[in-house]
Amino acid sequence: MSSFHLISLGCAKNLVDSEVMLGSMTAAGWQLTEEPEAADVLILNTCGFIQSAVEEAIAEILELVKIKEAHPERHIVVVGCLVQRYKENLSEELPEVDLFLGTEGAADIAGIIGDLMHGKQKSRVLLPDRFLMTSETPRVISTPQFRAWFKITEGCDNRCSYCMIPAIRGSLRSRSIKDLIAEAQQLAKGGVKELSLIAQDITAYGRDRGDNSCLEGLLGRLLSETTIPWFRLLYLYPTGVSDALLNLMAENRRIVPYLDIPMQHVNDKMLRLMNRRYTAESLYRLVEKVRNIVPDIALRTTFLVGFPGETEQDFLEIESFLRKTRIDHVGVFPYANEEGAPSESFAGQLPDPEKVRRQEHLLAVQRELSMEIQKKYIGRVEPVLIEGLSSETDLLLEGRTRYQAPEVDGCTYINDGVASPGDIVAVRITETQVYDVIGEIVGEGRL
Repeated sequence: MSSFHLISLGCAKNLVDSEVMLGSMTAAGWQLTEEPEAADVLILNTCGFIQSAVEEAIAEILELVKIKEAHPERHIVVVGCLVQRYKENLSEELPEVDLFLGTEGAADIAGIIGDLMHGKQKSRVLLPDRFLMTSETPRVISTPQFRAWFKITEGCDNRCSYCMIPAIRGSLRSRSIKDLIAEAQQLAKGGVKELSLIAQDITAYGRDRGDNSCLEGLLGRLLSETTIPWFRLLYLYPTGVSDALLNLMAENRRIVPYLDIPMQHVNDKMLRLMNRRYTAESLYRLVEKVRNIVPDIALRTTFLVGFPGETEQDFLEIESFLRKTRIDHVGVFPYANEEGAPSESFAGQLPDPEKVRRQEHLLAVQRELSMEIQKKYIGRVEPVLIEGLSSETDLLLEGRTRYQAPEVDGCTYINDGVASPGDIVAVRITETQVYDVIGEIVGEGRL
């Protein structure tokens, strides 16, 4: 039996593509191996969204090339955003790679690699037509079996001036509600307790379909037609957060009180330059509205600092916003020029050290705020989804409350009580840290 090794880089949306590749390969009889040196085919699913991701992907390719140099019979297949973005240029610069496959080839990768192995694949760069996965697309979940990512759309129509996603992934393409319900039911049968809805912008779901599909309608069907205890909403465009969505959250405990709303900036001038369709005033109103309708909610956002033309005063408006709104979870990233994006040619480019200074300043502010924000949980009893033993020490269990998203936020350490991975148990919070909380199990979980 032929074997393969798969490395997945980038975001959760990319990981779903990797899971589809795992499904395609295993369905065709390939054997997955964790040891790259033992694999007949080395597959790398790349991210090409930002320059640092491009550099990471190239470094990984070069590591695979070293393996091939020692074992010339091995095949290297590079897949995903990096290929879709740079196309034939990669073929010229990396002759050791046997095949470059674009973002739309995940579901057919086993057949494509089969052709490669049998000498039937004539081109080293293959960019299939746009593809949208369905519930019938083979997929092997790579996350713990009790949680999964749920990709409801492909592509994006927002056209932010700094972003290459529409060029890489294409325009918005939404899956049907019927198909998404079918996949969610399959995941529920497999033991999924937490389903995280993801897309470039989940509030855009259904706009392209012409059948009145929308995020609120999808959530209503997921609630009525599945038994999954927790639904988590990630990556919502600020103007897409509707009263109807918030009221649905307030009325249904199974939609966890958590929203990830990337804001990117709060200065009106910078938002216009970024081609983001809202203002600072509307962001303040949004935070107020969200908390009025869902009072016990955790908000997460991200900001982009050092964008061309950003002054010190523009940048400090973000600090003021953080201090006034006390957002629970915040990511801050330094702007980087992306080849082909409109902002690449904008005036007022800032030096990299200044971008990093601004990033570090805001992160320090958020650490200070988070230390205080976290204290509100002390003494509360919260449902916690158990992940397993702590990565820090076998003496602690590790899990997450409804207010902590997987892989990006802090976690809950449990120092008293017994539970298994995938259990939802009631935990009394006894101590808080900058991002994590500590507690003890006091009973069975409440949904």
